[in-house]
Amino acid sequence: MIRIEHPYHDLAGGRWLRGNLHAHTLRSDGERGPDEVIADYARRGYDFLAITDHDITTTAEECAAWTAAHGLVLIPGNEVTAGGPHLLHVGAARHVEAHTDRQAVIDRIAGGDGNAGGFVVVNHPSSHANFDQCPIALMRAWTGYTGIEIFNGVAGRADGSDYALNKWDMLLAEGRRVWGFANDDAHAAEGDVELGWNVVNTPSCTPEAIVAALRAGRFYASTGVTIEAVHVGDDTIRIETRDAQRINALMNTGRRFARSDGRAIQVRVPADATYVRFECWGAGESFAWTQPFFVTRS
Repeated sequence: MIRIEHPYHDLAGGRWLRGNLHAHTLRSDGERGPDEVIADYARRGYDFLAITDHDITTTAEECAAWTAAHGLVLIPGNEVTAGGPHLLHVGAARHVEAHTDRQAVIDRIAGGDGNAGGFVVVNHPSSHANFDQCPIALMRAWTGYTGIEIFNGVAGRADGSDYALNKWDMLLAEGRRVWGFANDDAHAAEGDVELGWNVVNTPSCTPEAIVAALRAGRFYASTGVTIEAVHVGDDTIRIETRDAQRINALMNTGRRFARSDGRAIQVRVPADATYVRFECWGAGESFAWTQPFFVTRS
């Protein structure tokens, strides 16, 4: 008998909110001030945003003021940068200094330093000329982080890859329970916004509720495709979208085991699957990625 463990329970009781968790301003290496960046996302209909300048924490007090001024929810955050692979601190209650020992940073955020708050996302793992800004060996060694950027919009205009789906599948196949995030990593005044986003299901539109839902995996990542429904049976999964042209079902180390050329797919979980996830392909280079459905047996 199989059991499917997944984050998409009771979605009817929540609202779907769209947001970006990775954006920069003039306070580090961005080209615009915070108010200009926030106003841009607000005009585009975003529901939430995190300003994550390099080694500078955007505080809860700043976020509350910007939320009141612009009408979208601001989430405190920081991109831990100096001395190693970049880590996103989402929902920061206080600043955590960069340290070359990235596990120590993760521990301070994830529980070793009681009031740091929030969670950790590994940023753009496949960027740089060697496609390896964050090597898979480090992600295998680290514990306590919540997810990785499977898509980073700005990484696509530099050496390396904006996608890290291969590393995600390797981690999932080894039993790691990490979520996949899509973010802009916005720096420039033009062309850096609305490249990738996260759509989270939450009962209320507050920073605390959004952060809790993201940490729990109640979201999907997207570059343009909209997922409308997720149905899970005893041994079946059905995904319905608004605008996908093809949906692939993947298992274990990224193996495609089913495909639907349309807006929906329903699969029976294979007997040897350890996890299942779905990639929804739309027009052009638009995708949506579900979080993994973990398969256990008794």
